[in-house]
Amino acid sequence: MATTPRKRPARTSPPTAAPTSAAAALATPVALPAVGATIYSVAERAGVSIATVSRVLQGSTVVSDATRQKVLDAVDALHYVPLGAARSLAVRHHEAYGLVLPELTGPYYSELLMGFETRAAELGQSVVLLLANGKSDLPRAVGHLATRVDAIGVLGSAAMPPAVARALRGRKPVVVIAGAPADGVGALDGVELVAAENTNSAEQLTTHLFDHGRTQLLFIGDPDAAPDIRDRHAGFVAAHAARGLTPAPPVRVPFREREGAAVADRVLSGELRADALVCANDELALSIMSRLQDAGRDVPGDIAVVGWDDVMTSRYVRPGMTTVRQPVHELGVFAAERLHQRVEGAAPLPAPVVLPTEVVLRGSCGCSAS
Repeated sequence: MATTPRKRPARTSPPTAAPTSAAAALATPVALPAVGATIYSVAERAGVSIATVSRVLQGSTVVSDATRQKVLDAVDALHYVPLGAARSLAVRHHEAYGLVLPELTGPYYSELLMGFETRAAELGQSVVLLLANGKSDLPRAVGHLATRVDAIGVLGSAAMPPAVARALRGRKPVVVIAGAPADGVGALDGVELVAAENTNSAEQLTTHLFDHGRTQLLFIGDPDAAPDIRDRHAGFVAAHAARGLTPAPPVRVPFREREGAAVADRVLSGELRADALVCANDELALSIMSRLQDAGRDVPGDIAVVGWDDVMTSRYVRPGMTTVRQPVHELGVFAAERLHQRVEGAAPLPAPVVLPTEVVLRGSCGCSAS
């Protein structure tokens, strides 16, 4: 089978409506938004004294359950955020930013967290981390987080359903990472978006497999699970459409290592038929490739396997993993920097910020090993 020359495609950005570049996005100061609800307005709405409101917010057990609920309902209705550090406001020095992630397993989350925390520390801020998985009342948990920090970063796939977006509406500056606008929520509500480019790079990667002579491609991952995976699948579909082809339905699995092994078993049993697998992330791709090789299949001779993220392991397996390098660390850095600018008075950005990605060709697609 002929191989295509190894070269890196040019970095591209998706054809979105005038996305803001990272460089331009980090320099737009304006006035702070007006102060919202106060403890007095909460007390009035709940029909209690301000002392009772204070006791509820401090977690006191001397307040009855019914009264506590009335206060919490008033807090939610008025989007009240206690300003627990008047000294911080007086000197305009803010000390903590929140970060909401689904979990900490896998290299993507740790890389994003490192970028966010490193930049926050450079800016003199601490980070309060909230893990979304397992939370029975996520909107309430995120709303409580908003009372402890000055701004919040949220991984889009973790915690931005409409209920959570409503919980944050107008409370604090919010940057959604690798997400999409929630219904009715946008820059006017203090919510901004930053993401890595997905669609064009996925189309390039899929086209590259066609150029290697592959004819039966499968997309491994659930496009409905997250906006970035949806966009990668859109690129996969676009590459097929450019050749007048209809792609097979995606193999909808969670983005976990063990799920990759299960997909490989389905390939080995003949349930799934393909000569190339386009995986939604490197965890899936590496797990699939390992299981196939253990079973005696030749990658890429029998089947090509490609991933997404360019985690460190992708560079050292054999064959090396063809993948898409995305700026995960930089996404975290940008989010922390942008939150700091918002707290200091910058206006919300009117358009999403899209950082470029890059297709990285190695051996698992059929290219000659370097």
